[in-house]
Amino acid sequence: MRGLILCAALALAGCATPQDRAARAQAEMERDMSLYGPACQRLGYQPGSDPWRACVLQLGTKEEIRNSSYPPSFYGGFYGPGRWRGGGFWGPY
Repeated sequence: MRGLILCAALALAGCATPQDRAARAQAEMERDMSLYGPACQRLGYQPGSDPWRACVLQLGTKEEIRNSSYPPSFYGGFYGPGRWRGGGFWGPY
């Protein structure tokens, strides 16, 4: 039953048209501009300029990385249940 629900969810997610994906990306960018735009303006960037947009993207990416559930480890592995963590002979750290 769980597999059927997962399969149906994946099928519906794959049915998004390019216009739907573009609209979703536009909405996400507008949200990021409203969240991080004032901070970039306080940093000295002119609103609407290319450096301002780069600042918005950079702050949004940093926030995404900060909020990700399994950050990459210093040694290149991944933290998380059932994932490789760079352990050697003595096992995962």
